[in-house]
Amino acid sequence: MEVEVKLRLQDAAAHRQLTTMLSPFLSKSLHQQNLFFDTSTNTLSSQLSVLRLRFLNNDARCNVSLKSKPTLIDGVKRVEEDEEELDPCIGRACVENPVRLGKIESRILKRVKEEFGVGEEMGFVCLGGFENKREVFDWKKLKLEVDETKYEFGICYEVECESEDPDGVKKLLEEFLKENGIGYSYSKMTKFAVFRSGKLA
Repeated sequence: MEVEVKLRLQDAAAHRQLTTMLSPFLSKSLHQQNLFFDTSTNTLSSQLSVLRLRFLNNDARCNVSLKSKPTLIDGVKRVEEDEEELDPCIGRACVENPVRLGKIESRILKRVKEEFGVGEEMGFVCLGGFENKREVFDWKKLKLEVDETKYEFGICYEVECESEDPDGVKKLLEEFLKENGIGYSYSKMTKFAVFRSGKLA
């Protein structure tokens, strides 16, 4: 179970102010391309699950993940997540022809076949996706991820932090943002849900 705090930053100015203040603690910057897959009859999403391929830093790495049963309440997201590395060349081949997902050697794709009945016979389709620039900061013994997510319909800014103590982290983050006049709100939707809705609201 992945548990993380998700706060939505008000706008580009709030994002710039936060990343500038955190710049001494920057550990890495990541460019992510996130693409999602399901069947033509939405077999996975109808069961509150999603299959994602994520390409990192111009295909330097790729991973495949299965996320299930997400909840997002008061800025705290909980989701069942299973993830594994995938050869980026195989990943790109699957984007070009999603049917290949049912044929590759993968623990996660095996799970999808066993648990959802989706494999070579039924076949996958690519739902599309979005790009994300993620800056990771080591701050107060936390790993803060500050995202600039580019959808076809607009840009969203968020700060996320995975933790076993989400309430404590949320309190610390909120105090820091308020003290520095950085506008924010609790994220109400996951990035995938925003993508599927077609609007930033």
